[in-house]
Amino acid sequence: MPNLEHPAYPAATLLRLESLVPCRESQVSMLLSIFGERQQFTFPSIFIYGHTSSGKTYVMQTLLNTLQLPHVFVNCVEYFTSRLLLEEILIQLQNCSSETKHASHVLCDTFNDFVRMFKQAVTSQDLQDQTLYIVLDRAEQLREMEANILPAFLRLQELTDRNVTVVLLSEIVWELFRPSTGCFEPFTLYFPDYSIGHLQKILSHNHPPEYSADFYAAYINILLGVFYMVCRDLKELQHLAALNFSKYCEPVVRGEANERDTRKLWKNIEPHLKKAMQTVYLREISSSQWERLQRDDGEPGQLKGLSAHAHVELPYYSKFLLIAAYLASYNPVRTDKRFFLKHHGKIKKTNFMKKHEKTSNHLLGPKPFPLDRLLAILYSIVDNRVAPTANIFSQENHDTWSH
Repeated sequence: MPNLEHPAYPAATLLRLESLVPCRESQVSMLLSIFGERQQFTFPSIFIYGHTSSGKTYVMQTLLNTLQLPHVFVNCVEYFTSRLLLEEILIQLQNCSSETKHASHVLCDTFNDFVRMFKQAVTSQDLQDQTLYIVLDRAEQLREMEANILPAFLRLQELTDRNVTVVLLSEIVWELFRPSTGCFEPFTLYFPDYSIGHLQKILSHNHPPEYSADFYAAYINILLGVFYMVCRDLKELQHLAALNFSKYCEPVVRGEANERDTRKLWKNIEPHLKKAMQTVYLREISSSQWERLQRDDGEPGQLKGLSAHAHVELPYYSKFLLIAAYLASYNPVRTDKRFFLKHHGKIKKTNFMKKHEKTSNHLLGPKPFPLDRLLAILYSIVDNRVAPTANIFSQENHDTWSH
């Protein structure tokens, strides 16, 4: 991958940026070309999407902080109403160009008020001569707010007549955002999942100084060999790497092996990685509990407050996906309207239904069903609204292959 280049920024700054965001050089290079010079108008809105832990939030924060670009960064889950969101943007904007942070209370009831106060804030902070970036993380929450919020943010540059770019970060694709009435189309940028080579490089990047880089890279290679098929979440893998490294080093610390005795090191760490496999993603063991478990050489179920392996809970939506799959495989398609719609109207019994009403579908066995029907049943049996994110589809694929 070539080094990052941009005429507006010093080479040393770009080299530092490249070292901070490994394996995302192409995405950073694309963003730099979109941003252009600091004083230039750029795209009114940018939509960045990708699976969880694909580096979207980290890359944007690192890019804006390293290049010292004026920006506002807001998590839409934390500020879950339009009023809270608009007020937080204005509060951060007041402190955008000042080193001392002094948040003052802001009242903003409507988007018209926001546009007026936004213009005033840009002028008072002397930001007219450079692009201001408003980054909205977990932007799928905007769909739960008033219908005018998302289209207004996409056209904020036009509404305010200021040099501002709105960046939306989300785990779902733009097609699930687009309002039915139409709106301004943002520039879309996709962040793909990290490959196993990328994960190896990222996890090996910050090795402990008391051990060589090759020794730690060999440990990461063993860790990925065990967990890559069941866990590709970078944050979870970082947690597992930090949690189990001390056990990997034990033979070296005791003088029973050197850093190149990979066979002895593997035999020492293998049973502990198998124990860690029981709690991957669950985080039901804290770091201190895990260290005590390793010292006592016990099982995870022996620790107070921890569930046994046989009682591990499925992820939240996996439970409903399994229920939906059961209903779809044993109930005829013609019964879906009666079972899952509130106002389905009166359904008359046909001769066919009377003839077969005493026959149990369980005796006939499960029937195949299309994916669309499974998702329709899922959305009807879950109490709250389900966003069709990558997490839903990944749980669905996992359940399909495991059952």
